[in-house]
This record gives sequence, C-alpha cells and structure tokens, in this order.
Amino acid sequence: MRGKLTGVAHAGTRISFGEYGLISEGTGWVTARQIESARRAITHYTQRGGRVWIRIFPDKPISKKPPEVRMGGGKGDVTEFVAPVKRGRMLFEMAGVDSETAYAALRLAAHKLSVKTRIVKKEE
Repeated sequence: MRGKLTGVAHAGTRISFGEYGLISEGTGWVTARQIESARRAITHYTQRGGRVWIRIFPDKPISKKPPEVRMGGGKGDVTEFVAPVKRGRMLFEMAGVDSETAYAALRLAAHKLSVKTRIVKKEE
C-alpha cells in the first residue's frame, strides 16, 4: 500500500546535531538517488570540510511493473526505495563550516530534492 502522506511531521523537526539545517516545507517522496545526489552536492561544495548529517532514510520500497506488460500476473518488482517526507521534517544538517558556505551548499542540495525546502540556522 502506498499510503496517504498528509499532515505535519512530529519527530525530527529540530536541528539536533549541526548548526544549519535543510527543512521540508512540503510533503512527498524523496528517493534514495535524490538523497545521495544532495549529499554529494554538499560534500563537493564544501570540499569535504565540516560535517553532514542525513536525517532521513529511504525505507519504503516502491514496486513497478515493466513496460508493455498485460494486466494481472501479480505485483511488480521493487524498483526503488523512498523516504516519505512530511512538512517540517529536517532532511540534512551541517556543522563546521561558515554560514555562507553552509547556505550555498544546502541551496545546491535543495535543488536535487523533489520537495520544497528552506534553510534554517540553530537558535542559541
């Protein structure tokens, strides 16, 4: 079952590890490929400086039938894994870099994701 994805996140909504975070402003599925692409964009921009935490994990399998297959014959094979993301969920966190670098790296990562996001800073 694919399930409904509505409402607001109750867990994982605050910055817990780093100083800067990328928070979701919409709901949707973020695939494992998108998460890895965003992670690579962050580490490439910061030149492996600082620290990055990924706060979501793609643990929902998505199945799909091959193209041009007739109806019936059971459920299709698992093609990808996704992380269901609700509004307010923290996706990535960063620490150990200056604010300009963090904002630029998280902006690049946000372009790789399929949900609308915003960058937040930890309140002291």
